Amino acid sequence: METSELLKRVRQIEIKTRGLSSNIFAGQYHSAFKGRGMAFSEVREYQYGDDVRDIDWNVTARFDKPFVKVFEEERELTVMLLVDVSNSLDFGTVHQLKKDMVTEIAATLAFSAIQNNDKIGVIFFSDRIEKFIPPKKGRKHILYIIRELLDFQPTSTRTNIQCVIEYLTNVLKKRCTAFMLSDFIDEHDYQNALTIANRKHDVVAVQVYDRRMEELPNVGLMKVHDAETGHEQWIDTSSKALRNAHHAWWLERQQKLSGIFTHSNVDSVSVRTDQDYVKALLTLFAKRN
Repeated sequence: METSELLKRVRQIEIKTRGLSSNIFAGQYHSAFKGRGMAFSEVREYQYGDDVRDIDWNVTARFDKPFVKVFEEERELTVMLLVDVSNSLDFGTVHQLKKDMVTEIAATLAFSAIQNNDKIGVIFFSDRIEKFIPPKKGRKHILYIIRELLDFQPTSTRTNIQCVIEYLTNVLKKRCTAFMLSDFIDEHDYQNALTIANRKHDVVAVQVYDRRMEELPNVGLMKVHDAETGHEQWIDTSSKALRNAHHAWWLERQQKLSGIFTHSNVDSVSVRTDQDYVKALLTLFAKRN
């Protein structure tokens, strides 16, 4: 992408997503975070009803009367975006490509984080870790992330969700909330890795998909191309049996995906490229209250 066009698109994304963050998610953002950390604040004299497990024995011994540690909710959070950049995201039949919607959702979450003084980082992944942007604050950092979202070119075409989950578990020492943005077209078994990651962090899955994954159109012979493997074949979409079989496959696949998230205790939301992702995110945030 030419530099001038890239800067123009960065500005367009910034205007749209920053507005959404300010006007729509302002009161919803922090309610979406579970298990926020507790940071030590001060010590004070023990009062009736205090938890004895909070007694600071060193201070108690020094002053010869009981003191307890006081904790407060951490105000600074770390948000990670796990962004799928495999070739299957480069697809869309209505309104926009899957990767375009992923970019807008990621930018909206990033601006929400910055406006609440939280750190934001990104892991781009395919079937490998393509790029890691460590969590930082500031508008300059956000614009860098948006530029990468718009113009990043992966080295691989395929998907392996397990690799990014394990990388998150290993590289982030402090607890974070991680939004995984993907179409989740992946045949690898990542449930165990997801369960482990969600015990250390708070993982949230955001599935973006196109309506043609759900339902084939009746347009006669159609050549289909697998963007990740390169495999091509002709199918006859005028066959009702074929269209029904495809829809049944999709329902089974979604049920399996839902089961993975349920067993891993991961909150999730699915949004089609022709639907309003703002409503989807608000539904997700409300579910996590």
